Amino acid sequence: KVAPPFTECEFDIMYNSGISRTGDVLDLAVEYGLIDKRGAYFRYDDLLLGQGRENAKAYLEENPELMDTLDSLVREAAGLQPRFLEYVIEDGLDDAGEIAD
Repeated sequence: KVAPPFTECEFDIMYNSGISRTGDVLDLAVEYGLIDKRGAYFRYDDLLLGQGRENAKAYLEENPELMDTLDSLVREAAGLQPRFLEYVIEDGLDDAGEIAD
């Protein structure tokens, strides 16, 4: 076991896709107040993502840049590390391109 007992979680399992990352990001963005949900409409700033959860998920899947932006904002709001870390090595390489001691 890796989780405490009697803990609930909710996620979408899509046929031929597995667990829906888009649905998770959408739900968490609403929870953290990054996406405004009024009735059945989902909005990010002035951008209408769609009417209904499935249409909003489809919009995010068609626009991966927006999806990555929301993912980063959700991770920041939750206090998690970014999904992709950039490693920069400055002046730490020798002539052969290996890390110098």
